[in-house]
Amino acid sequence: MTTVKSSLVESLTKAAKVAGLVVLSNRVSTNPQGYTTIIFELALPTDSNRKLLLQLSEHFDFDKPELLPELTGHLASQAKRLRNPRPECSVTLGGLPVAFDEFEWPFHTSTSGADTHIVHGKIHLADGGAHNLHAKISASVTLTFADFVPAMEQPYAESFIYNAIRKTVDYGQLEFVKSGNRQPVPVTTRYWSRWQNKFVFTETTDEERLAYLLSKVYWLSGVLGESKPVWIADPRDAQYLNTSIEDLLRMAGNEAAEGLIALDGEYASATPKLMAKKAEYEARLEAALNFTKPQFNESMRAGNANM
Repeated sequence: MTTVKSSLVESLTKAAKVAGLVVLSNRVSTNPQGYTTIIFELALPTDSNRKLLLQLSEHFDFDKPELLPELTGHLASQAKRLRNPRPECSVTLGGLPVAFDEFEWPFHTSTSGADTHIVHGKIHLADGGAHNLHAKISASVTLTFADFVPAMEQPYAESFIYNAIRKTVDYGQLEFVKSGNRQPVPVTTRYWSRWQNKFVFTETTDEERLAYLLSKVYWLSGVLGESKPVWIADPRDAQYLNTSIEDLLRMAGNEAAEGLIALDGEYASATPKLMAKKAEYEARLEAALNFTKPQFNESMRAGNANM
């Protein structure tokens, strides 16, 4: 039986403590591709019910000067997300609330012969319904793109993979179904700016960022979270929207003044005034969901296809 290296446990426990987390457990696992991984369960010291899973390669050594700071930063962000009512949930720019689930880290190499790294997972439509609409994901990273990533492991890749998935939903290229095969999410250098030396997913206006922020609070606090606060200074959202944390907080302050959200530091909760916009947000969700569905060409139904 394979055991977890004590040095790995000690290093991760130390990094988790710096980030404000505790390690609850660890176990050896073999992913579907046959790679041996270590799965750590982490939680906030004051709440062990909501757990964070961190899956690393068996022999990965993150206790290095170039890797440890980014791991600690990732864990610190995760500690703040764990305070959300539904830490696994995000929203898309189009207004779809989605939950990320069943991701199998780390990346594995493609079995089709292509020079790509693959990670599998699933996203669910998280609007509070019981419809089981989801999309199975196969996210692929080119070897060229991988050069920009410190390590092809969960702490260093999760944010840009999740944002690439959200962006693919925005393009209408992922369909939410009750059953189906894995759908591709290509992650290429189009998401990397050489000039700015950073990830760039979406160029947004103030109006679009504001709409995103209110949509996040409406769904994740108001609908899914019983109006409990959600973290709005999330660097993952800032990356997705190509903006800054400071900008998100500035906008939140403006909306708090309008009475749409209740702001407490970096966290915001939905107010009755925001929840009164239910029809508006459900209409946006329906439109965004329809955008992801293949639309039948009526001219073909009439026999006018030009074959």
